[in-house]
Amino acid sequence: MKTINISAILVILVFGATALTAQERETPPVTLDKVGEHVYQILGGSGSNGGLIIGENAVLVIDAKMNEESVIQTIEAIKELTDKPIKYLVNTHSDGDHIMGNRWFPGSLTFIAHENCRDDFFKENFGRASDWGEPEFYPFTPSMTFKMNMDIWLGKDKIELHYFGVGHTAGDIVVYHPEEKIAFMGDQYFQTRPQLIHSNKNGNSFEYVKTVEKMLETLDAETFLSGHSDPVGREEIEKHILSMIARQEKVQELINQDKSLEETLEQFDENEARLVTSIYNEIKGQRPKQSNEDPY
Repeated sequence: MKTINISAILVILVFGATALTAQERETPPVTLDKVGEHVYQILGGSGSNGGLIIGENAVLVIDAKMNEESVIQTIEAIKELTDKPIKYLVNTHSDGDHIMGNRWFPGSLTFIAHENCRDDFFKENFGRASDWGEPEFYPFTPSMTFKMNMDIWLGKDKIELHYFGVGHTAGDIVVYHPEEKIAFMGDQYFQTRPQLIHSNKNGNSFEYVKTVEKMLETLDAETFLSGHSDPVGREEIEKHILSMIARQEKVQELINQDKSLEETLEQFDENEARLVTSIYNEIKGQRPKQSNEDPY
């Protein structure tokens, strides 16, 4: 009768589970999903969803993924679609999953962002010192900024950049293709989780409501694309705004009852904690403490 080596079996089981976990966490390849005649979402890879607009004579990329492999895959995927040159890269805001990949795109591109977003490139973020001021990375920071609006012409094709105010951060913009009525709004919308407000980047939930309402009033967009969600229409954005207002009203009621932050958080789901904390501090007029928590 053979002796069963229990230890060996346990090692095999543990190794197999570890290998499975690694496979489950493997980063999916970058793909391009067509959402308009000349407009694509950039999906997969490391980092947020991005965007691609192919104009008459050039290509504009929206947001940049996070690592070299994802950027290489993005560039190769674009080359399979068109031989027109990538001329512009627009950062919708300064979160790392949207901007870290800048440094692996060609330095010959024109990098564009809102002026507040560019400032955030060089600030400490969630306890992490910025390295964007280092000589090797500086060429990949935004060299062109704006205050309110900016038009980019890709030959005869006009792309609009809009700043509607403070929201998720103080530097979020919307990239709008008016002919196709498609808007890229970065992290100003989340589909499967509560909205993120980065207070450390001067984001504000109450200003967020005004900002996104202004976007809907100004743009005749029918499709909205964002960093971590599927494409949605105007109705979904309106519902998202109402969910923010409902949380704000509930927090205000609890503050009126002299509830502490800890007591207030107990009245919400765990995944609402970051947003509720921001709302609570905004109402109380308190500045948030710097956090080392992963911001993405």
